Amino acid sequence: MKKRNIVVLLVAFVMILAACADTGSDDTTTTTTTAPPAAGETTTTAAPTTTTTMVDPMADWPDQIVYGFVPSDNAETLTDTIQPYMGYLSAELGIEVEGVVTADYNGLVVALGAGQADLGAFGPLGYVQAAEQYPTIEVLIQSIRFGAATYHGQWFTNDASICDEPPVPGALVNGPDGPELKVATDVVALQVGWTFQDGVLVPEVLEDGTAVDPGLACNASLDKVRDRSIAFTSASSTSGGLFPQLQLLELDIDLEEDIEYTYVGSHDNAVAGVYNGDFEIGLSFDDARRGLRKDSPDVGSKVIVFNLTSEIPNDVVAVRGELPDSLKQAIYDATEAFLASEAGVEIFDEIYGWTGIRPAIDSDFDVVRDAQASGLGEE
Repeated sequence: MKKRNIVVLLVAFVMILAACADTGSDDTTTTTTTAPPAAGETTTTAAPTTTTTMVDPMADWPDQIVYGFVPSDNAETLTDTIQPYMGYLSAELGIEVEGVVTADYNGLVVALGAGQADLGAFGPLGYVQAAEQYPTIEVLIQSIRFGAATYHGQWFTNDASICDEPPVPGALVNGPDGPELKVATDVVALQVGWTFQDGVLVPEVLEDGTAVDPGLACNASLDKVRDRSIAFTSASSTSGGLFPQLQLLELDIDLEEDIEYTYVGSHDNAVAGVYNGDFEIGLSFDDARRGLRKDSPDVGSKVIVFNLTSEIPNDVVAVRGELPDSLKQAIYDATEAFLASEAGVEIFDEIYGWTGIRPAIDSDFDVVRDAQASGLGEE
């Protein structure tokens, strides 16, 4: 009798250990059972039966997400341009991705904060303001343009007399002592009048055979903008509003007394306003003149870049923090893969000029927060 009792206790102990076993995986649920002995049979330790249930990482994903964009040019054109990207994301994620174009930065901020959009493409200031207003908003993707994670705003004019020296084909870059004039082919960012062919930068010719004028540039002091008409893009634009206005304040140029300015709504509108003679000076990211080159191939010679802002962290994609982490990572991975394709490169060139992405880091935008502390950035 004592020997049989010991066997029974061992069987019970094995059953307890099996029930308490941990699989060590977050993606599976494992249940282990041991068959009891049949009546009249000698008690032995039976082979355990194990059932494994896989946990679906997409189980908590929504059926649809909304991706918001702010127009850098005509909103209707952008709505059409983003559709292949939206289709690619939908196919890769296995859920519907709807792309919407809002009227301005503020519209996208409100949509994302109110849950009407799930992710959105923001300029640096737009992201900073969105995260301040809605702390659940997170930065996910930062754009890369030709290897650079920063960019700058450009000052441009239709009046060559503003230049210290006659303008020449070339581009301005920020040097240790201020803007420096360089040959366009020596500049990382793609300038108007140039394109890549087999990895080599060559003069751009449109499909109908029309040559695109190379962009002209010169150096000129910002003191020369006094008493002139200026086209800013919007108060919430980092390169087309906040940073250039901060430059003027640092030169003691009063925005209300010393210049006449208008917010024209987009970078393309600012370039077009100067090109058409509606304004003497305009602001945009570098080089927004490319957005007009197909309809106005002489835009580079009529709109002359003469000064720059300091460096600014590139634009981003921000998301609602409530989205599942697995979905956020899937969005990043799919966007990276799309940009690695020939079609993706072409489409992103039309959307925002991205050539790559990297994971975004919130602290990189502290320089924008510091600039915003000046009190600018509000209409």
